Amino acid sequence: MPKAKITFQDINQTVTVPVGSRVIDVSERVSAGIVYGCREGDCGTCLMQVVEGAQHLTEPSVVEAKVLRDHHAGRHQRLACQAQVLGDCVVKPA
Repeated sequence: MPKAKITFQDINQTVTVPVGSRVIDVSERVSAGIVYGCREGDCGTCLMQVVEGAQHLTEPSVVEAKVLRDHHAGRHQRLACQAQVLGDCVVKPA
């Protein structure tokens, strides 16, 4: 299975993960600072900044794109619950 590296800049930790892993799952596993409230109905709380490698994440879905617009997200911001790792990238909490 193909692998990729994701670096969480806030905790200075790099993790090798299977391609297709959701950023939020990896963040939770390593206790990075990307928080989320979607389990409590607060969509958009897992907003993260993609520092490097934005092209190595899946494209935003229609739903994610709408949430990003609704939250006035910047160009390199994504929802960690939606973004899947396709190649090496660096992220941090927004």
